[in-house]
Amino acid sequence: MTRRFAFLLLIVAASLSTAQSVSSRFDSLFSPIADPKSPGMAVLIRSQGRTLFQRGYGIRDLRTSAKIDEQTDFRLASFTKQFTAMATMLLIHDGKLQYDSKLTGIFPDFPAYGRAITVRHLLTHTGGLPDYEDLMDAAEKAHGPTWSPTHQIQDREVMDLLKQQTAGKFAPGTAWSYSNSGYVVLGLIIAKISGEPLGQFLAARIFTPLHMTGTLAYVNGENTVPNRAYGHTRRPAGFVETDQSSTSATLGDGGIYSNLEDLAKWDESLQNHALLTSEEMRPALTPVKLANGAQPVWPVAPGGDNLSPGNPVSYGFGWFLDPYKSRARMWHFGSTTGFSTVIDRFTSDRLTIIILCNRTDVDPATLALQVADVVSVGRAILPAAGFSRLLKPRRHFFAGVISVTGTLATNSSRWQPCAFSASSALHHRKAQVLLPPHSLSWLFFVDFLRASLR
Repeated sequence: MTRRFAFLLLIVAASLSTAQSVSSRFDSLFSPIADPKSPGMAVLIRSQGRTLFQRGYGIRDLRTSAKIDEQTDFRLASFTKQFTAMATMLLIHDGKLQYDSKLTGIFPDFPAYGRAITVRHLLTHTGGLPDYEDLMDAAEKAHGPTWSPTHQIQDREVMDLLKQQTAGKFAPGTAWSYSNSGYVVLGLIIAKISGEPLGQFLAARIFTPLHMTGTLAYVNGENTVPNRAYGHTRRPAGFVETDQSSTSATLGDGGIYSNLEDLAKWDESLQNHALLTSEEMRPALTPVKLANGAQPVWPVAPGGDNLSPGNPVSYGFGWFLDPYKSRARMWHFGSTTGFSTVIDRFTSDRLTIIILCNRTDVDPATLALQVADVVSVGRAILPAAGFSRLLKPRRHFFAGVISVTGTLATNSSRWQPCAFSASSALHHRKAQVLLPPHSLSWLFFVDFLRASLR
């Protein structure tokens, strides 16, 4: 009994030590990027429905030097689109809108080129609407400067520009082109169908039910962003505040501010289907196909939001769906003046990585994948963390362990035995571990084998 108790104490001590080492691995990716006096980022890593790592780096703004933390609100930019898509789907759920509803059926004064554009086309970037930023440039070339960071284009003005056109970029459903115009229009559709401004609908149907108390669609002069981070750009002489642009007031394509604390609740709601059933969510997580059944591709011409010119793209409703190293995921980036953001949800692994930056010289999408690689290295060795005991422990057996492999149903709600094998330079043995439900990461166990039992 005494030997077993001592062994269990060793396991607990090793697990605590390894948890710190795992945090150190993550911290080493981010701490070199932002010093305590510069704009920075907020990082959230969740595994199996629990927070594995959460930390702020740097400051919210150069004026107050307030520290970034889990409640700091960042402009999400195109990360917003998943919320606009969810709001659209809630109206579908209510029976007030259909995926096949035509644009001209909702806005009868929209030009004829909108007759074949459906809500589904807008959600999947296959509608072919002209890019409103291109239309802004054309309008200013014809009539002189019109919009600026202090006189920003509004959603209704985007609609006016689209109504002045006689044709789209392509016939709806025949091609794919990332469309901020489409998501601005979706925001206007939500407002018209629901009878309330987009921000109010989002608050009533998403933010308030999920207790996302710091999240909002920002409208200058109507509401205030709590714990606000301001955007910055690095110049040769240092960082300067670059928080707003001429397009920062549009809502459905990028107007939401949020924080790590609230986005953890958003992540949990997606996992638990708190707003829509799994069946209702299925269309959002099904990659769009073109009208001829082909997989869409990014436009060939580079520039703008074109991440991968000419290459295949996998997109649902407000989510990119292309896997990473054969690991299923739903993800989205956000990029705007002064901010860059990303969310990666590895659905089979139940791993979520969220990075919010108030500077534009950081690539959060690449950082998120580096985190995923760190976690995947641990999971490739053993896929869960906490455990009660080793059955028939043999201290000498684990000496010099160089590889461990095993399998476990990671969504199990019951204690389960897990068979595994371990190999060293001299031995290959099989053993068994009793693992608790909802374990976090096998990283802890691997480090325990390699360090504590030598």
